[in-house]
Amino acid sequence: MKENTYLQRLLAEFLGTAFLVFLGVGSIPATLMLQKTGKTSFTMADLGVIAFAFAMVVVAAVFAIGHVSGCHINPAVTLALAATGRIPRREVAGYVLSQCAGAVAGAGAIVAVLGTRAVHLGLGVASYASPTSASQAFFAEALGTFILVFVVFGVVDQRAPGGFAGLPIGFAVFAIAVAVGPVTGAALNPARTLGPMLVSGPAGGPVDWSQLPVYLGAQVLGGLLAGQVYMAMNRLRTIAA
Repeated sequence: MKENTYLQRLLAEFLGTAFLVFLGVGSIPATLMLQKTGKTSFTMADLGVIAFAFAMVVVAAVFAIGHVSGCHINPAVTLALAATGRIPRREVAGYVLSQCAGAVAGAGAIVAVLGTRAVHLGLGVASYASPTSASQAFFAEALGTFILVFVVFGVVDQRAPGGFAGLPIGFAVFAIAVAVGPVTGAALNPARTLGPMLVSGPAGGPVDWSQLPVYLGAQVLGGLLAGQVYMAMNRLRTIAA
């Protein structure tokens, strides 16, 4: 079978990330709109529905484009794979730019479908508020991203069972979102973080740009650390053998 070109892989990453943001992030303002109360907070049931939407779109994306681009749809995953030699470093910039562009397109699609009310309801922009401190938010996003990327590394390991990659990743997304969502929104993804901000801000939506470095720094660090820990675990296994 002919290998996909770099341009095809970038297009797949663009579309996959757009789907993630449109369906996953879009479930947040959609849930708020259905409440018909004007609230901007969630019950645990609401959070479960949103987490399920994220999980299902990740599962679908992995099966749809995993064989094309690897379905990173997350710069933290791309950077971790490149740092451990799993993908060529020369491809990183293209992947990350495609993912961020897809996130912006997905956020724009939310507004196109749900209207400007989605912007006023926050457009699913990830944020944290008192009593959560910046350090708590950083740790939550770093830990959540670490778990997610660690699962990704386990799934793409050649020793892992084939054909089921989307399921464990989707399950991980769901579980992490339930645990971390009440603290930071469980963004876990620099593109998912940035895309809704870039669309909501100019449209007059609530965006706290001072929080962006906390999210991006935590997500990149968590992803890189997960890759290194997984590779170190494999080296220990080889030595023990």
